[in-house]
Amino acid sequence: MTLASVSPLAALPSPSTAVWQLGPIPIRAYALCIVLGIVVAAVVTEYRLRQRGVAPWAILDVAVWAVPFGIVGARIYHVITSPQAYFGSDGDPIRALYIWEGGLGIWGAVAGGAVGAWLAARQLGIPLTVVADALAPGLPLAQAVGRFGNWFNNELFGGRTTLPWGLEIHRMDSGNPGHALLDENGNPILEPGLYQPTFAYEALWNVGVALFVYLVDRKLKLGRGRAFALYVMGYTVGRFWIEMLRTDQANEILGVRLNVWTAVVVFLGALIYFLRVRGPQEFLVPVYAGSTTTAPSDTDADDTDGETGSISDISQVDLSRRTVSKDPNALPEAYRVVTEEQYRTYQRTGELPEQEHGATGAPDRLLDDLDDLGDDEPDDVHTSVRDEDDPHDDGDDDQAGGTGQARAGAAPPGSATDRDNS
Repeated sequence: MTLASVSPLAALPSPSTAVWQLGPIPIRAYALCIVLGIVVAAVVTEYRLRQRGVAPWAILDVAVWAVPFGIVGARIYHVITSPQAYFGSDGDPIRALYIWEGGLGIWGAVAGGAVGAWLAARQLGIPLTVVADALAPGLPLAQAVGRFGNWFNNELFGGRTTLPWGLEIHRMDSGNPGHALLDENGNPILEPGLYQPTFAYEALWNVGVALFVYLVDRKLKLGRGRAFALYVMGYTVGRFWIEMLRTDQANEILGVRLNVWTAVVVFLGALIYFLRVRGPQEFLVPVYAGSTTTAPSDTDADDTDGETGSISDISQVDLSRRTVSKDPNALPEAYRVVTEEQYRTYQRTGELPEQEHGATGAPDRLLDDLDDLGDDEPDDVHTSVRDEDDPHDDGDDDQAGGTGQARAGAAPPGSATDRDNS
């Protein structure tokens, strides 16, 4: 008996149309799924950022940078790893720009999005690790939604199967992208047999990863980017076995699909980071411009490092002296990284905790985490910014800097007023 002779009792249908016309404007299902996934990730991340002390709507500032960088990175990875369709003998280079036809590599999306998020975090004065940990459950949910774009495009399926959830695949019209070929009676033409619905496997797996990361993070209170590393490990395990089921054309190394090797390498990198980096969950308290205290004097600078410091740069502002702004329209000048206990105290009293000596700046936190890969000793939770213009500054001054872009009121994030507004 052959697969072709088996009459399946059930099957998963596939759409025969992946694009609709709204007047002269094409509405593409793939793009809608990507956009919906971005919205889901943004909502989850915004909620988690607020729980960590970030001012409301900071995710919008992050998304403005991370989303375009992520899309560009995803497309670049796809084109580099599958160049034949664009630069081969029968390729069309201009089609490398046609992202609505599919072809976004998650590895490039994460790398590009990380660069964009880092740029945004620098402007907001937020450690990148805080943004990454807040994003950790939301990103796999976005991926799960985005995979349905592959379903609409009738792409990225597995081999033939007789399983009751086998997937019907339409023969798509290359001359009319987004539509199935039609027979003489006007009916969409199906490929013979049923196929493994790898898009559905990955979507379900990603939902499970999101739930797993959320529960583990809630129990263990992961910090310093470890929640994001946990997501990466969970996703790559699933991608490894799902990639092995796929039959679409792909470049191979030693007879194994390139993305399988990539999953292994990325998993090992995330595992090393997760095991080596230590530190409590990070919370933030905002420091506002125009508060009642001023920058330290030259005498104060002498007390910190034995050198007379300049106060012309924002990194010379002693954030430990700042207080909560009374202006409801104030923008955070920077954020201070604190422990959960300090943050809860700040929520109750509105008073900033004392700045610890020997602090490391929020923008430099990622470099510290990478340094931790070779250091078994955990770092304390603290913040300041190193003065790059001072050759004597070793980064131990109680100083910080940054420009906040997210709008916030006088009430501490996470307070009763903030929860009502969210």
